[in-house]
Amino acid sequence: MCRNIHQLHNFEPPATPDEVHAAALQYVRKVAGATRPSQANQAVFDQAVAAIAAATQALLDGLVTAAPPKDREVEAAKARARAEKRYAS
Repeated sequence: MCRNIHQLHNFEPPATPDEVHAAALQYVRKVAGATRPSQANQAVFDQAVAAIAAATQALLDGLVTAAPPKDREVEAAKARARAEKRYAS
């Protein structure tokens, strides 16, 4: 799907509303095929982002897990290490 959308579930601290909105925005941009909608489509684009953000938040609020929460800093360090290995020349 879209590589810019990151996992938001089971992190400490939990995902912020800004992170949920950013993920929804990336999803709608991908589906719509445009990073900036035309003026004619702006209202429906914004409505879709709001609906996806609400659905995402409801999903995150409803999910349960027995796994311990992940640490954002540790996961970011792992991602940097993977990127370093991937892009090493």
